[in-house]
Amino acid sequence: MDKLKFIEHVRSQLLKDMAVLKEAARATAEAATHEESKPENEYDTRGLEASYLAGAQSKRIVETEELLVIYKHLEPKMFGPNDPISATALVQVELNDKKMFFFLMPKGGGLNIDFEGQRIQTITPNSPLGEALLGLKVGQVAIVEKGDQVLEYEILSVQ
Repeated sequence: MDKLKFIEHVRSQLLKDMAVLKEAARATAEAATHEESKPENEYDTRGLEASYLAGAQSKRIVETEELLVIYKHLEPKMFGPNDPISATALVQVELNDKKMFFFLMPKGGGLNIDFEGQRIQTITPNSPLGEALLGLKVGQVAIVEKGDQVLEYEILSVQ
């Protein structure tokens, strides 16, 4: 898997998401200020709800813009087979006979990106798995405690 192509794919997806978010925010702002959103009585909260939604959408736009800046200026490290995992590592792990990919970023965890037939999730060092992976190498096991469960992620590859 080409990590640089993956990063470009994430940028492209974020740009598409931004366009959708801006259109939704525009439509919500119009709804919040439209004549029909004026309250008919003291219990009518349509306009207020629309303004709350517009505020949340604006916050999401700012967060997506921040991620775009991060991905635009990202200088990914190319990892060799003996390099320890750190930021910008694309890591393949196996958990209970299931293979998964994670992309370790300093910020912006939680994105799920479909790329080349694989689902890749971005994680940060603040997440339990991100913290467990830091500094490990191919062949080692990242251990994450989840309630009363202990999850063991075997590291298959690091790019």
